[in-house]
Amino acid sequence: MNQLPTLLPTSAADETYGGVTYHIGGELVPVLSIDVSGQSVYFEHHILLWKNSTVRIGLKPLKGAVKRMMAGMQVFVTEASGPGVIAFSRDGAGHIVPIHLAAGEELHVREHQFLAATASVDYTFERVRGISNMLFGQSGFFIDKFRSHAADGVLWVHGYGNVFEKVLGPGETIDIEPGGWLYKTPEVRMETVVDRLTSGLFGAGVNFIVNRFTGPGRVGIQSMYMNYASADN
Repeated sequence: MNQLPTLLPTSAADETYGGVTYHIGGELVPVLSIDVSGQSVYFEHHILLWKNSTVRIGLKPLKGAVKRMMAGMQVFVTEASGPGVIAFSRDGAGHIVPIHLAAGEELHVREHQFLAATASVDYTFERVRGISNMLFGQSGFFIDKFRSHAADGVLWVHGYGNVFEKVLGPGETIDIEPGGWLYKTPEVRMETVVDRLTSGLFGAGVNFIVNRFTGPGRVGIQSMYMNYASADN
């Protein structure tokens, strides 16, 4: 039997990496708490749960502002700096996954699933055309790209349901429901596979669509899959 995807840890206590110490706790709606005394973090708008009053909040401009504006994406993210602790949660049942990125490492994340990252992690994006056409009748969707440039960093993502990880060997493939994949390493190739299922009755049929991922590399899978339509731009 092939190796099954592995359930990732659902909690963390006093985990230190990339200049921050963080905690993940809670069962249904998990909470991420980060000590930002030594390193600032940036995060998606509207996910703040609580913070020490000493933690300062500001705006962090993102690279490629003009390109982002033309794509209808956010140009700024919110940034928190210490001393103190700040906590985040998303308004939905799920699983917070910390990804430790050594200097030079990169991860590709499904749009709308980014939670927070340390200041050493760059945030860019890529539009993927064609896949969303068959799902939403639109021109594609976005993949967020995170790369730790000069130093180690941490990226936190939120998956709905539980998050599993599949490690693919060279040439190994896995088919995932289009709303079920959460992240992948850059070397993993993703393509859309469409099977036409017909009943033979009056020519009735339906398309069966999956995303096929080909290794080597890692793929994150969320058990409560989500499909987001992206507006045409």
